[in-house]
Amino acid sequence: MADVSVARDQLRSIVERIERLEEEKKTIAEDIREVYGEAKANGYDVKTLRTVVRMRKVEAAERQEQEAMLDLYMTALGMLPDTSGDEPDTSNDPVMGDE
Repeated sequence: MADVSVARDQLRSIVERIERLEEEKKTIAEDIREVYGEAKANGYDVKTLRTVVRMRKVEAAERQEQEAMLDLYMTALGMLPDTSGDEPDTSNDPVMGDE
């Protein structure tokens, strides 16, 4: 019976700790929203700030690899100028053909 009581107390303690942490997380999330709101009020682009914050979490080498892949994909889709000299033939492209 003592084992059941100990397990129940331990479970209650774990649940209460999780609840406290969830409340702290909610408070921190509100604080973060407030800081982004201040940034927006000062003329900063919030979407760009979120990207910068996310990118700073990534190691430099991994970030460079991600940026290189992004550039490659964007170039392949015609979203960036092709610097390889292998320009795609856009003569049949109704949007790009008659420039």
